[in-house]
Amino acid sequence: MAPLAVPRLAFLVPGNYDDADPRTGLEETLALLAEGEALGFDGAWVRQRHLEPGISSAATFLAAATQRTRRIGLGVAVIQMGYENPFRLAEDLSLVDVLSGGRLEVGLSAGPPPHGSLLGERFHDGEPTAVDVSHGRVGRLAANLDGDWLGEPDTRITSAAGSHRPRLRPYAPGLRQRLWYGAGSLHSVRWAAENGFHLLVGNINIAEEADDFLDVQARHVATFRAHWRGAGAPRIAVGRVILPTDGADAATRERYRAFAAGRHARTLAPQGGQAKGERRTLFAPDLVGPAAELVERLRADPILPFADTLRVELPYNFAAADYRQILADVASLVAPRLGWAAA
Repeated sequence: MAPLAVPRLAFLVPGNYDDADPRTGLEETLALLAEGEALGFDGAWVRQRHLEPGISSAATFLAAATQRTRRIGLGVAVIQMGYENPFRLAEDLSLVDVLSGGRLEVGLSAGPPPHGSLLGERFHDGEPTAVDVSHGRVGRLAANLDGDWLGEPDTRITSAAGSHRPRLRPYAPGLRQRLWYGAGSLHSVRWAAENGFHLLVGNINIAEEADDFLDVQARHVATFRAHWRGAGAPRIAVGRVILPTDGADAATRERYRAFAAGRHARTLAPQGGQAKGERRTLFAPDLVGPAAELVERLRADPILPFADTLRVELPYNFAAADYRQILADVASLVAPRLGWAAA
């Protein structure tokens, strides 16, 4: 096994807010990204969610974040491509990357949009079963980001802005090499590796060849590394729910422990799978406790030695003060003992 070292440290924030007052929650999340930068984190990632109180357009939100930060990487995990037009999304992401100075990291996933049937004709322009929501849709986004010229060498488009040779604009050099895939199955892991997408793994997996979470995730990592065909070295970001208690008061410590205890049963065996075609889902335990204990548990994690980035996954519906305490404790008490140095 490779020696443990965490060269990059990031966090993933849910971006939740009170439905009656979304601006306050969104502003708190923007402030948290800036605070993470001040603490030395290398990356700040947000979730993209639909039809719930969360960040429905990560590109729009991260465009605002580019103006609140200067150094920290800005990521989204993950954009469900079944909701997206590959060309229009590529335009949005390219614009954000240019605004950020090349700091954008984009996590993607394939598959049908989870709430597409509920949206119906509000969303679908034709027969939903005829829409390609496979890995091919993700690949088309990547191809757009390559910035190739469109048409023949002498093709021009003319407008009030003048005559131009057409391609996606603004073109963001290097963004194609900062695409990630949130893979839960061996098939998706192999596709990501063969098509040059870096790998996002978190605290959820699909039980395929084994029922142990870490065993399954280790197989995913080995498959990814064996089949990598992208430019440069493959990157792996590992997400774990980490709740240090050192900087928390007694009531908050108890609340953290109760939160983890309430989710522990789901980690004991695969969940679901009773219905035909239903996937069996594996969950990793949440890590709660003083920094010294968390360091030992993370050192024992067999996936981290192969990771480029440790990503702290912040739980849903915690208070902004909780998030600040968690990040401060991780940056000052946990990550440095895992080989990480603040930027």
